[in-house]
Amino acid sequence: MLRLFVCSVFAASAVSAGLVSAATGIKPMMAHNKQVITSAAAKNTHAIIPLPMYATNAAGRFELNTKTKIYASDAQSQVNANLLSQFLMTNTGMSVPVQVGTPSPREKNAIVFVSVVGGKDDINQLRDTQDEAYLLKVTPQRIVLSGNSTGQFYALQSLLQLFPMQKQERIKITSTEILDQPRFAWRGLHLDVGRHMYSVDFIKKLLDQMAVYKMNTFHWHLTEDQGWRIEIKQYPKLTQVGGFRKETIKDRNFNPYIGDGQPYGGFYTQEQIKDVVAYAQSKHIMVVPEIELPGHSLAAIAAYPELACTPGPFEVGTVWGVIDDIYCPSEQTFQFLENVMTEVAALFPGPYIHIGGDEAPKTRWKASALAQEVMKREGLKNEEELQSYFIRRVEKMINAKGKRLIGWDEILEGGLAPNATVMSWRGEEGGIHAAKEGHDVIMTPTSWCYFDAGQGPKDQELWNLGGEISIEKVYSYNPVPSVLDAAKQHHIRGVQANVWTEYLRGSEKVEYMVFPRLLAMAEVGWTPQAQRQFADFEQRLDAHYPRLSAQKIGYRIPRPSGLDTISVKDQQAKIALQAPVAGSKLIVTIDGSEPQATSAAYQGPLTVNLAPQQDLTVKALTVLADGRQSAVQKAVVKAK
Repeated sequence: MLRLFVCSVFAASAVSAGLVSAATGIKPMMAHNKQVITSAAAKNTHAIIPLPMYATNAAGRFELNTKTKIYASDAQSQVNANLLSQFLMTNTGMSVPVQVGTPSPREKNAIVFVSVVGGKDDINQLRDTQDEAYLLKVTPQRIVLSGNSTGQFYALQSLLQLFPMQKQERIKITSTEILDQPRFAWRGLHLDVGRHMYSVDFIKKLLDQMAVYKMNTFHWHLTEDQGWRIEIKQYPKLTQVGGFRKETIKDRNFNPYIGDGQPYGGFYTQEQIKDVVAYAQSKHIMVVPEIELPGHSLAAIAAYPELACTPGPFEVGTVWGVIDDIYCPSEQTFQFLENVMTEVAALFPGPYIHIGGDEAPKTRWKASALAQEVMKREGLKNEEELQSYFIRRVEKMINAKGKRLIGWDEILEGGLAPNATVMSWRGEEGGIHAAKEGHDVIMTPTSWCYFDAGQGPKDQELWNLGGEISIEKVYSYNPVPSVLDAAKQHHIRGVQANVWTEYLRGSEKVEYMVFPRLLAMAEVGWTPQAQRQFADFEQRLDAHYPRLSAQKIGYRIPRPSGLDTISVKDQQAKIALQAPVAGSKLIVTIDGSEPQATSAAYQGPLTVNLAPQQDLTVKALTVLADGRQSAVQKAVVKAK
C-alpha cells in the first residue's frame, strides 16, 4: 500500500510534482521506488524509534541556522510547519518564521512541508496504514516533509529525533531519505483512571510522548467499581457519590482486609474531557472512552441502586478484583445507559466507545427473578447468552449515535454482537476466534502488553509489583498469530499497551511502568516484523534516555551493560560494567553491602580473586545527572 502513497508523492501534478522533483531533486522513478519498498530490510543508521520502513543515508549534511526558511505548501501544511518553528524557538532560541508557498527551484537552505492529497486524514477515524505514510528527504540544500497532515506530523517527529540533544546555534543533519508507514492502524496506550486518577496535565504529558513515538490511540478507562471519573450531567450522583470511596485497600491485604482509612476520589469535568480530546487531536491521537458494563459497575450502582438486581445497600468499591454486583438487565438500566452514552458520544468525536464487557459474574442474574424473566422472554439458554443480549442492546444504542462498539474478549461469550471489535486480553485465543469470524481485533494479551507487571525481579524493582514483563519481552511480541490464516490476518487492526492502576497511586509510578516499554510497543505497532531486531532497538534506545530525561519522564533506569555477562576464569571474576544512561554515575559493590548514591563512582574493570566454591554477588546502583536513582541491580556469579 505504501507504493500507492509514493505514487501520489511523485505524481506529476502541477503543484506536487513540480515541488518534489524540481525544488527538491527527488525524481519520480517508479521502478526504483518499487525496488526500495520490496527490499527485505530497511537500512537505518539513525536512532529513530520506531524504526522506519526504509531509510538510507547520503553524503553531506543540511545546516539549519537563522537564515533557514520554512515553507508550507498550503494551509494544511502550515499547521505542521508552525510546530517546527515553535520547536526551534523554544528549544534553540532560533526565530525561523513560516512562509506559505513554495521556494524557487534554486533556493537553498529551506525546509519544505508538502501536502499529499489522498486517503483518510481524519484523526477521529481508524485510518488505514497508508493514510499515515510520509516521505522525509534531507539533502545539503533542502529538507522536505511530504504527506497528508498526519504523515507530515510523523515526518516531523522523525526529523526532530535527528536533531542533537544539545542546544546549538546551528543544527547539522545528515542527508537521508526515509520512506515510511506503520504496520498497524491502531497503536494504543490504555490508562485506567478508575482505580487511581491522574491530572489532565499528566495525561497531556503521556499524549506528548505517544505522539513522539507515533502512537495514535489513547484508550481512557473512565469507570470502575472503585470510581466513576466522567461527569454525566443528567446523573450528577455518578460523580458526587460514585466518584469517591471511603478508603482503599492497603497494599494486598485481602485476608484480613486492611484499608488505609483515607477517602479517595475525583473526576473529570466535561470541559476537562473536551480539553484532553482537543489536545490529543493536535497530536494526531484518537481518544477512545471506556464505560464499563455490565460488570465493574459498582460505583454507578452505589450512586443509583435501582440499577442493580438486589436492593443493596451499596458502596463504592474499596478492594480490587471481580465484584458480584453488576447492572441488572432491566429497562431502567438500558434507559440509564442510553442517556449516559448520549453524553459520552457527544464528548468523544472518534468512532469508538469501549464498553468493557469483561469479568461480569452472573451470580446476581442467576438469583434475579427479573433477569430470569428476560431470559425466558428472549429465549436465552443461559446467563452467558443474557450477557450477549445485554451487549447487543448497548451496541444498538451506540450505533444509533454513529459509533462502533469495542470490548474485551468476554463479549464473545454467548455470541458476538455483529459489528463489534474485540480487544483480546486473556491471551490471543479470543482475538483469533473473533478474526476467524470476520471481526476486527486489537491484540493486547497480558503476557506482553500489561504494563502494570514488573520489569524485572521483584527485589530489583522500585515497586514490588506482580509478574514480570521485560522490555525485551514486550519487543518480542508479534500481534499477528501464526495460526491465523493469511486471509484473516487483516482483521488484526493493531496492538495496545494497558496500564492498570490498582497499585500505581501517583503519576511517577505510572511513568516508571510505562517508560521505556512504551517505546518498544511503539516499534511493535509500527515497524514491519521482519525488520525488528532487539539488539538494534536496544542500541537506538540508548539515544532516547537523555531525551526522556530532558522531558522529565521518570522512566525505569535499565541494568548496566555487562552486569549479566561477568566472566570467570581460573578463579578470577572480571567485572567490566558500563553505565546504562549517558552522563549517569554507577556505584558498584562486591562485598554484599548496598551501594549508596554518595559512594565513589565505579571507574573501570575490576578483577576479583575467588576462593574455591565462592559465589560473588555484584550490586550496582545508577544515579542520573538529575539525581534520580535506579533500583539496586545485582548479578550472582556462581562458583565453578
